[in-house]
Amino acid sequence: MAAVVVTPEAFTLVQFDAGRIAELVAEVAGRVGLPADVEVRVEIDERVPLGRSRLTSLDPITIAVQGGAFENAKVPRTLSDRSVVDVVGRLLFRAVDRLDPAFADAPADEALTLPQHTAWDAYAVGRCERVGYAPSKPRRLYHFRNRHGFTDTADRVFERLWSADGLTWADLDAACAETAATRP
Repeated sequence: MAAVVVTPEAFTLVQFDAGRIAELVAEVAGRVGLPADVEVRVEIDERVPLGRSRLTSLDPITIAVQGGAFENAKVPRTLSDRSVVDVVGRLLFRAVDRLDPAFADAPADEALTLPQHTAWDAYAVGRCERVGYAPSKPRRLYHFRNRHGFTDTADRVFERLWSADGLTWADLDAACAETAATRP
């Protein structure tokens, strides 16, 4: 099981439990296929109720999240196991991809276009579903359509990415080019 470090260790503004977060992250790390000797750091900014989350490092794997990303939307300031799993699953699959030579040509996250970012998310979150989690596919499809167009082509590409395994960066980039070619 991956070693997980959560900061801060104690929360004062939100009712989060660092131990529970570490437990969930370790479980997700195992399901996405990270080796047991990998360290995963989760840095939470509890002062920010927004939901931004990002992979900031691969050595060690570091995920930075704003407090709202892990929050229960129906009970503010409390931890949502589902939100933790959704966010961490997507980002750990992205880490797995970035560690794969097939993704060596992928631009840094800051250089990704919005369509590239959402295509990669569709691919990552689809794999989360296949390892036993229950992400919101309609939410991801809507987000994908917003960046790739509300077209039959975009829907087909989304389904292909959602159900795929073993893609390369070139495959994701080609998917983005395919949807771009059909946008008015």
